[in-house]
Amino acid sequence: MSRRKKLALAALGTIAALVLGGTVWILVAGDFAIHEERVTIEGPRGELHAVLATPVNSEGPHGLVVFVHGDGPANASRDDTYKPLWDAYAKAGFATLSWDKPGVGGAPGDWLDQSMHDRETEVEAAVSWAYTRPDIDTTRIGVWGDGQAGWVVPEVLAARNDLRFAVLVGPAVNWLRQHEFALRSDLSAHGAPAPEASAELARRAQRVRLLEEGAGYAAYRRSGIDPEPMTPAQWGFAERNLRSDATASLPGIAVPLLLVLGGDDRTVDVDETESVYRRTVRPDLLTVKRFDDATHSITREGIEYRDDFRVAARTRFAPSSVYSPGYLDALRVFAKRHSQ
Repeated sequence: MSRRKKLALAALGTIAALVLGGTVWILVAGDFAIHEERVTIEGPRGELHAVLATPVNSEGPHGLVVFVHGDGPANASRDDTYKPLWDAYAKAGFATLSWDKPGVGGAPGDWLDQSMHDRETEVEAAVSWAYTRPDIDTTRIGVWGDGQAGWVVPEVLAARNDLRFAVLVGPAVNWLRQHEFALRSDLSAHGAPAPEASAELARRAQRVRLLEEGAGYAAYRRSGIDPEPMTPAQWGFAERNLRSDATASLPGIAVPLLLVLGGDDRTVDVDETESVYRRTVRPDLLTVKRFDDATHSITREGIEYRDDFRVAARTRFAPSSVYSPGYLDALRVFAKRHSQ
């Protein structure tokens, strides 16, 4: 056999091995041991279209982790990014429950028409619904939430005494400070020139002034602040929620709380969050887990902030691998430890 043919065969063998290895990795990474069931829950302002994911290797009854979304429109699985988390909880013997935000995926309502208190009452309805399911162990119910859930979950914990633990990922403390931090981070990440950054911050300050004065949407439009104005629904959402602040709620937390923070969070000032939580939550109940190189959603290598083919492929075919090493294990271990 000629040298050229030997080299060609060797190259083909290497490619085949890589393809086979990649295929096996994708199959393993995307193989979740959960069964998903679409359920309907009677919510405080209409039906909640939810997904109950239960462990396939356990007959139950299972503990339950109720998921509380962060900001923005979101379907129950947050475009499948929750599934590695659901799988981690399934390994600890827990089912998970999450629902489409109002107006998403055909669900009734509009998530922009909600206050943080409205969202809290949704979570309460979901927890109450769990009591109708014989496959749920209602003595082992916890709650997981990220970002905006930091203004929702403490209210839930104050309203109910039947929850065993809570997990908050990148929660903000103060609505206005968080939005300013996120804007500054975005301007910095995109290398905005100083005049552009100053102009954006000035526009934000004008919007906040109008909101705090209760000026109304018509006055906002007349002001001409924004080249691309907010919609009436967006303005109403900001009016309802701009005074949100979790500080006063945190001392009332009476269950074990896992606070998960990413050092590369461009949405929330995690240093402020950690400081406030350490100062206000009972030390014997608070566990802080910080992933220094992780993003707001605890993804690795800045994946959350990148938009390219490799990220899309990895998120689609190997979703567990997008999260920082140790994050999924931390969820599993914390749930198991605080439900026995």
